[in-house]
Amino acid sequence: MSKIEDIIIQMKSNPKDISFSNLCRVCDFYFRKARQEGSSHRVYKTPWQGDPRVNIQNHKGRAKAYQVKQVLKAIERLEVNYGTGK
Repeated sequence: MSKIEDIIIQMKSNPKDISFSNLCRVCDFYFRKARQEGSSHRVYKTPWQGDPRVNIQNHKGRAKAYQVKQVLKAIERLEVNYGTGK
């Protein structure tokens, strides 16, 4: 299993305990480079307009649980409607 798959399994089982850096790795893999970086937020472009948006925030080195769930929902939509993320 790849590192990305391991992180996704962890995200599904415990979204409250995900590091921001791991969430960034997953988002970089599926959505490519963030179009905004450098602040506490990172915004990723998706092939669709509207929700679910991929906007994640660093909170003391951890990812916010509701944002982890939003990323999982966006990955699912990406895989169902557009094939794999890469």
